[in-house]
Amino acid sequence: MPNAADRRWAISLAWSAVLLDGFDLVVLGTVIPVLLEHKVWGLTPTSAATVSTFGLVGMMIGALTIGALTDTLGRRKAMILSVASFSLLTALCAFAPSVFVFGLLRFLAGLGLGGCLPTAIAIVNEHARRDRTGSATTTVMTGYHVGAVLTALLGILVIPDLGWRAMFVIGAAPALVLVPLMVKYLPESAAFEHKRTALGAFASLFKSGYARSTVAFCVTSFMGLLLVYGLNTWLPQIMRSAGYELGAALALLLTLNVGAVVGLLVAGAVADRAGIRRPTVLWFAAAAVFLALLSVRMPQFGAYVAVFVTGCFVFSAQVLVYAYIGRTYVDGNRATALGMAAGVGRLGAISGPVVGGTLLDAGVAYPWGFYVFALVGAFGAVAVWLAKSPAPELAAQQPGEVATADGRRGDPDRELRL
Repeated sequence: MPNAADRRWAISLAWSAVLLDGFDLVVLGTVIPVLLEHKVWGLTPTSAATVSTFGLVGMMIGALTIGALTDTLGRRKAMILSVASFSLLTALCAFAPSVFVFGLLRFLAGLGLGGCLPTAIAIVNEHARRDRTGSATTTVMTGYHVGAVLTALLGILVIPDLGWRAMFVIGAAPALVLVPLMVKYLPESAAFEHKRTALGAFASLFKSGYARSTVAFCVTSFMGLLLVYGLNTWLPQIMRSAGYELGAALALLLTLNVGAVVGLLVAGAVADRAGIRRPTVLWFAAAAVFLALLSVRMPQFGAYVAVFVTGCFVFSAQVLVYAYIGRTYVDGNRATALGMAAGVGRLGAISGPVVGGTLLDAGVAYPWGFYVFALVGAFGAVAVWLAKSPAPELAAQQPGEVATADGRRGDPDRELRL
């Protein structure tokens, strides 16, 4: 087991890295209304969605490759490389002279961003107490939404005076402190051993009882990330089309991500007490219901409440998928499994902005966008319900422990009798 100091540094630094990842989640949704309003580079909703897609394709490639490399080269090296690369390239976005260069930089930054999340979650799972992996995963993911909330606030405070380019400089600046801290204090996971090749790590996801869960988690992650990126990219613009002013629309984006932070804390506590499977299914189902309710035109206060509750379920549903994966796979392929789910899920992240942009171009984003998102949430609930535990002999993390059907650890003899 890691000592207390290593545990604190590992979780704190992983949380900080995920916070910077959260900045990237919201920054396009914050600057797109300004870029469209001022016709920067002749941008349209369709071309803005294309730029967003470039970054998400980079994230997909980064998650698939760095996730596997994390299981072969180590968590520490992968994390430092990810944070340093995406921060530098994010800063360069501020100086992009054209939409092509901007999109290219977003793609290259996405390579590092894609590897950050699965690496951070693997680090947290392997440094947390055994009975707190659910809450540890959801807690570290609060960094994702704290970053998103701070970015929405920065958009309100910074863009009117300093312009949209300042957002990318400010977002990259924390890496000047974070990377040196990682070099000095980030411990390597005690679970990491140089025993598996990247190809072997990928192959293990489809052997001896893992295949069904691997497919189910990938499908669920596709649905979850479609919701996360679709809402964070287009919620301000959708709400503007429903008649809200720009300031109120950006405030609703902030509210969405405040709800996400609260939802993560609640979801982690529930998962530690009740197991991971049932809460994950329930969270996706609740997300579908509340997304459908957003199609109803409400007074401004009611809209804030509805968006807050929606954020509580939508974002923590996807994080519960990561926690479920962390409890299902073993040390030798956990980061690869997380990378696979996050990488395939990025196809959903690509689809979310495209769906939103298409509906906006057609003039039907409100209310039909929320109906589409609700249907996606329902599909996510069904997909994660189909996931099953791996074979007991592969699930064993320690002598006398296996992963049970709801993601908890238990007695292997009891599991085999069931």
